[in-house]
Amino acid sequence: MSRINSIMNNQSRDTFYRRNLPHIHLEGYPLFITFNLADAIPNNIIAELKAQRERELLASPENSEQRYIIQKKYFGKYDEWLDRCEHGQKWLNDEGMANVVTDKIHSMDRQRYSLFAYCIMPNHVHLLINPFFDERINHQGATLKYPVADTLRLLKGSTARECNLKLGRTGHFWHRESYDHYARDEEELGRIISYILNNPVKAGLVKEWKEWAFAYVSPDFGTW
Repeated sequence: MSRINSIMNNQSRDTFYRRNLPHIHLEGYPLFITFNLADAIPNNIIAELKAQRERELLASPENSEQRYIIQKKYFGKYDEWLDRCEHGQKWLNDEGMANVVTDKIHSMDRQRYSLFAYCIMPNHVHLLINPFFDERINHQGATLKYPVADTLRLLKGSTARECNLKLGRTGHFWHRESYDHYARDEEELGRIISYILNNPVKAGLVKEWKEWAFAYVSPDFGTW
């Protein structure tokens, strides 16, 4: 993973935006993103976690280490709920649905991001990328203010349409929000890759991550 040092030393810009969740994207830092099916977490749990996080964020200084810790903690709490697979549909268990998502993820590699790793779970997706902050990348001819958000809209929107066609349904396929946090150093990046790859092992779906058809890590990172 030695090439990560050169990647992560190239930061020059950062992006902060908020929809319902706050998002901080730093250029040159890999971004760990999780997005899930529309009904994967009960609405009351989402509201409760959001309220708890907001209370802690309001009590912490701006741009502090504590805020990063809070964001990371609640990223983990959302993820714990998703890993249980106790609520809602599990459409991504279907090979055809999972292939739609993996094909789209790979098609955007080297166009909108460098793809590091991903795992398609029955009700959610883990994605690790190094986003491109190139102002020439645009959507319908417009300069992008939030390039990562635009990339996720494209990824989720196109896969939702195709999966809904396969299911013969309409309506929301993905939950409107995604959860993310950036990797601050090489050590943390290694932990994130290990977490992503071993998610199906932890869930009891396989004994080794390589047995899971929809887990991937870039060959640039060597053998895992």
